Amino acid sequence: MKVSLFGAGYVGLSFAASLAEAGHEVLCADADLARIEGLQRGLMPLHEPDLEALVAAGLAAGTLRFTADERAACLHGEVIFIVVNTPADAEGRVDLRHVMAVAAGIGRHRDRDAVVVCKSTAPVGTADQVEMVLNGELSQRGARLRVAVAANPEFLREGSAVRDCRRPDRVVIGSENPWAVEVLTRLYAPFVENPAQLLVMDRRSAELAKYAANAMLATRISFMNEMARVAEHAGADIEMVRRAIGADRRIGPDFLQAGAGYGGSCLAKDVRALKRMAERDGYPLRILTAVEATNHEQKGRLFELMTHHFEGRIAGKTIAVWGLAFKPDTDDMRDAPSLVLLERLRAAGARVQVYDPVAMSTARDLVGEHEGVRWCGAADEALQGADALALVTEWPEFSRPDFARIAQVLRSPAIFDGRNLYEAATVEAAGIAYYGIGRGRSLLR
Repeated sequence: MKVSLFGAGYVGLSFAASLAEAGHEVLCADADLARIEGLQRGLMPLHEPDLEALVAAGLAAGTLRFTADERAACLHGEVIFIVVNTPADAEGRVDLRHVMAVAAGIGRHRDRDAVVVCKSTAPVGTADQVEMVLNGELSQRGARLRVAVAANPEFLREGSAVRDCRRPDRVVIGSENPWAVEVLTRLYAPFVENPAQLLVMDRRSAELAKYAANAMLATRISFMNEMARVAEHAGADIEMVRRAIGADRRIGPDFLQAGAGYGGSCLAKDVRALKRMAERDGYPLRILTAVEATNHEQKGRLFELMTHHFEGRIAGKTIAVWGLAFKPDTDDMRDAPSLVLLERLRAAGARVQVYDPVAMSTARDLVGEHEGVRWCGAADEALQGADALALVTEWPEFSRPDFARIAQVLRSPAIFDGRNLYEAATVEAAGIAYYGIGRGRSLLR
């Protein structure tokens, strides 16, 4: 099947490469000419495991092509996906200009029937707006085409987007048009092993399903971070609590890790957008207001623990920071907890020595060059001359460090574990003070 796809971000690019691997003829378009020229040479604009090899294979096979030509992309596919960016401001207002620009372009250029699919995360009713814009353009030029607009939200996770494309746990098709449903069912056939994974519903329910899913994940994270506070004051260990409640089949083990707060391009943005949608309709979402507040406070938790450990004397200290990206296997720094920690340490007069296996360039562009920030080329380099270590992102290379060596290198041996990656007893046996999240060893007095 011929497929056009607008948007070469981590979702669009992963999806396009996966469709090409499945044998579809994919033309991926983006307005960023430099990005397209790089992709045509196999250069990745972002870090995502397995994606570079998958793109290279698609280019070599001729099943995957890239273009900045809007008209060419509008004319190529039987199915046209809109996977462009939908940024949101601090109040949750979602910018749909890119989505509507693509819809208008399809209406201007398309010369035959097509299924147009909204895959960008956007507020409920966006597919209706796309349909109106598209039909308006078709009508203006007197084109009589059969064009069906469907909603098909993505549920990819950064760091495992390719795997999630190849083996999705569900595919949601939002359409009441039998033709559109049939076309998309055929398109997804190589990825759907069990018919029960394919969920067909109306467009608005499909759009809301994306927001509801991310709101639930954010709620679980913030709930566990609140339980971590309870555990600290009760002398309990949140990791033991997590195992106990995760064994309950009604709850399950996923997204129950207490930590330094959630970040990334999805959870915070989608929680804000969902809150705004509800408020617009006169129904405030009090639970999500609390979820946001808890996450905001949690991003300052490591700094609070450091202040406690150093008895308020942070100025002049040097803190090694391992991990900057909001999660492993990505270079995404959007809403990353590390940014809050770096800013608070600098404001308190501390120096930071930072290292991340992948996100250094992205982080450096965001943070900028400051006298109090040293950008290191390796984890061990970040430790040299530091008073203490903060683990912010649980990259695999940080999972089994030599604690005896860390104890020798750090001037005031202490580890602030923002992801509960280490066992407290092991760290303490090496002569290092250990502060986790909700582990019973970091009670603020």
